[in-house]
Amino acid sequence: MGAIDMVEGVADDSLDRARRLVAELGVTENVRLAEALLAEAIGLITDEPGTLDLKISVAALTEMRDAYAMFEPYRDRRKVSIFGSARTQREDPLYDIARRLAEDLAQRGWMTVTGAGPGIMHAAMEGAGRQHSIGVSIRLPFESGANSIIAGDAKHVSMKYFFTRKLMLIKESHAFVCLPGGFGTLDEMFELLTLTQTGKGMPVPIVLVDAPGDPYWRSIHDVVTEQLVRRGLVSAEDVGLYSITDSHAEACRIIERFYANYHSIRFVGERLVVRMRAGPTDSQLRELNDRFAHLVSSGSIERTGPFKVEVRDDDALGCDRISFVFSKRGYGSLIELIRTLNEWDGPSAQPS
Repeated sequence: MGAIDMVEGVADDSLDRARRLVAELGVTENVRLAEALLAEAIGLITDEPGTLDLKISVAALTEMRDAYAMFEPYRDRRKVSIFGSARTQREDPLYDIARRLAEDLAQRGWMTVTGAGPGIMHAAMEGAGRQHSIGVSIRLPFESGANSIIAGDAKHVSMKYFFTRKLMLIKESHAFVCLPGGFGTLDEMFELLTLTQTGKGMPVPIVLVDAPGDPYWRSIHDVVTEQLVRRGLVSAEDVGLYSITDSHAEACRIIERFYANYHSIRFVGERLVVRMRAGPTDSQLRELNDRFAHLVSSGSIERTGPFKVEVRDDDALGCDRISFVFSKRGYGSLIELIRTLNEWDGPSAQPS
């Protein structure tokens, strides 16, 4: 929903009050969104909801505000969220895989984001080190709080609700790694796939990591292909949303490779703008149009310069661009298009 849509859905009285307060506060950026946020808050209060509804609203907004402030200094750093079981013990091979993967990525400039608990979360933070770790923990009666690596650090925030925690574990990261875990890990993995499949999340590398000889994710993949794909419940191309490996080095390579040439995407009206470091040659552009015509609802894939809104926002202006009217279906194929761009090996740089 855009800022204009949000404002139009607000009662005039609440919006007038919000506009006066935003002006009084001297807000100069994202004014329409600020007005919409305040108007909705005013509207919620005047609706006189029950005590529990207000408590949930206040707590959720407070947690989001705290998390936004915590992440802000690291907005331009590449981050990987690593999910896995809190029950994984130090002697488990998965512990060492998580530790070594986070260590390798930290050496390449990546920060590691985890739920700040024990098991895989502790292993990943141990590998990344305190300096390169960010923790978003959940307050549970059977867990004592953040692990020893991140406890007391400014890069840690504690959440009451799983939904606000999940938002922050996903929102800020450029890549995701899932190691074997229980209901929580499966929930996080399938939500990642759902967000990417439906276009609610940006295309990102999602890597499912097994221990050698222990095909946890391969078994999940078999269920996806033999049950979901076969029954037509997901598309065959949706298996392209993720990669599976049993090597921490290969997982690192997959993540780094995703950004070898590709930089980012942005919608401008109905057009999907794909930014990259090295744009296609004429023959490569023809290849894109031949292979990915099904992603285009009208016209063709074209080279473009920065659009006005990108210039206004100073958004990746140094990148080359292609754009097309996106059919908004086939996000697995969109990721395959990105992998094709990466075969052309533009110079590496971190996302912004």
